[in-house]
Amino acid sequence: MPRKILVTAALPYANGHIHIGHLVEYVQTDIWVRFQKLRGHQCIFVCADDTHGTAIMIRARREGRSEEAVIADMREAHVRDFGGFQIEFDNYGSTNSPENRELCDTIWASIRSAGLVKEKDVEQLYDPVAGTFLADRFVRGTCPKCGAEDQPGDNCSACGAAYTPADLKNPKSTLSGAVPEVRSAEHLFIELEKLHGFLNEWTQDGTHLQSEVANYLKGHFLGEPLRDWDVSRPAPYFGFEIPDKKGHYWYVWFDAPIGYMASTLEWCKRNGQDLNDWWAAASSAEIHHFIGKDITYFHTLFWPGMLKTAGCNLPRKVHIHGFLTVGGEKMSKSKGTFIMGSTYLKHLPPGALRYYYASKLGSGLDDLDLSLEEFVARFNSDLVGKVVNLASRSAGFLAGKTLSDVYPDDGGLFAAAAERGEAIATFYEDCNYGAATREIMALADKANKFVDERQPWVIRKDPTREAELQDVCTITLNLFRQIVIYLAPVLPELAKQTEELLNRPIVSWADAQIPLAGTPVSPFTHLMKRIETKQVDAMVEESKEVTAAEQSVASGAPEVPAVAFHPADTWQDAGAALAGEPLAAECTIDDFVKIDLRVARVIEAKHVESANKLLQLTLSLGGGETRNVFAGIKAAYKPEDLVGRLVICVANLKPRQMKFGLSQGMVCASGSGGSEVFLLTPDQGSVPGQRVH
Repeated sequence: MPRKILVTAALPYANGHIHIGHLVEYVQTDIWVRFQKLRGHQCIFVCADDTHGTAIMIRARREGRSEEAVIADMREAHVRDFGGFQIEFDNYGSTNSPENRELCDTIWASIRSAGLVKEKDVEQLYDPVAGTFLADRFVRGTCPKCGAEDQPGDNCSACGAAYTPADLKNPKSTLSGAVPEVRSAEHLFIELEKLHGFLNEWTQDGTHLQSEVANYLKGHFLGEPLRDWDVSRPAPYFGFEIPDKKGHYWYVWFDAPIGYMASTLEWCKRNGQDLNDWWAAASSAEIHHFIGKDITYFHTLFWPGMLKTAGCNLPRKVHIHGFLTVGGEKMSKSKGTFIMGSTYLKHLPPGALRYYYASKLGSGLDDLDLSLEEFVARFNSDLVGKVVNLASRSAGFLAGKTLSDVYPDDGGLFAAAAERGEAIATFYEDCNYGAATREIMALADKANKFVDERQPWVIRKDPTREAELQDVCTITLNLFRQIVIYLAPVLPELAKQTEELLNRPIVSWADAQIPLAGTPVSPFTHLMKRIETKQVDAMVEESKEVTAAEQSVASGAPEVPAVAFHPADTWQDAGAALAGEPLAAECTIDDFVKIDLRVARVIEAKHVESANKLLQLTLSLGGGETRNVFAGIKAAYKPEDLVGRLVICVANLKPRQMKFGLSQGMVCASGSGGSEVFLLTPDQGSVPGQRVH
């Protein structure tokens, strides 16, 4: 019987780009959703950007633009990167949407009515340099429970303990590096202990959580009174103001999970559906959340408690996974293993990462390790050497022809593989993708053995064996298609290519049970190319370059002001840039006038072959006077966007011979490097050749 399933993945925060660590979760979830749809179930996949909090507010101040502009740009980047990895959402929303505000109000009213809210003053960490109370993520220190160092302000990644930033030992602000002060402010709390009985029952019934998660909650939280949950933040804060508590805002962890419902509501409005059919307590829909183990506490205690109080549908299952390591270590910017999704896509096919993750993912919480050497070997061996090899060794012989009118006798190969369909389906259902891929590769081995024994390339040399050749290739292509159907949740692109090759859509898991006969075969085109080690090396090298300018932020150095905001400062200009690069020593006017700054027009711009950071610019100073300049702005500007633009150049700089050519000047820009580069542009009315005084 078809099921009605709503699936979510954790909401990516709108203050950073998607990297390969994030993609473990989104690939895992997308595979599960595609599998459910292939099984014939109604399954929708919703997600959204998590947009509220201090980080967005601080970044917007630093960049001199609105929070809405910041989150709009990041949403566009997130959608692009997810699409590049063939991750398909039925709706991708934002926690800053009117739908989310509406649902937050409704759920808050239910929690208030249930008598679960209390108010009390809280001693909270305050950054005297940045001039703001510190959100959990902006404080790091020593865990008060296990003593692990460099832990965030909400929960310990080492022991899993939950606490407040004020509980940390030796705390430090990641905004300015300052030692925070303790200041008092009024906060609103949800008394979670009043839901202790329900939460104990829900988490321990054996169906909603992996057993290790249920045991962890029992041993670390449910064995003692649950702490009150702080759900508000005083101004300044970017988020939704609490309607019955002016000047106070819902903490991001209150409105973020409600974003799952808001994204569903957007989908419902677009598709003529009722939100209650999915989220009301009486709904038959299954809610499945996919999350990382670092946010277990919020999704298995706070969130079910909110839903229960508001009379909403509770999660059928919270699927929790481990973290990604690369080469057995945390992702490293200095080693180039902190790889952005967009950087990966420049060098490697998305299907390779999807398959590698699938081959490593089990149903538990174990961390997944990415070995770059194994990544190359597994893709080339399994997908190119086994799966695609079946098509490449048979399809060409039937190009422009058809499969045999009746499926030939294959010694029971197709039937035996069809019988394994339910076992493979069970592995997918349980998120044990590693077991599924091993089973599928075993089928590929048997199919390749058949081809090796029948040798269609030998048969084709004998014109009298044309019918035999058609039969052998028919069997091989059907075994290939059967394997592709089983891999379709992991490799949707290969599934589409197979549809085009054999002129038959793949619409159901049951398609793997019935062989094709008599259908036309299209001309064969290469389905996958082998990955070369040099492609991986180039990706790693580019990752080093792209992230070099961000090292200070990654190491906890000031990201925003290192000087205090002044209340009278209308513009709220941050001091991070000045702190990161202090003023140079004084110079005299005589020193300054030696530099000839001129307005120039970019009349030609192009990439520099074999240079990762440089663009070659031809600058016009007017009257036929030009300068050839190499500028390290490739990560920030496209050549075609620069032509015709006015810039400021150092026109009397002594020419310098570089391996790419002669550099005859410099263009002036601000920023920290990499993509954070901003060319200086003269005001309207300036013309090439004018001196800058």
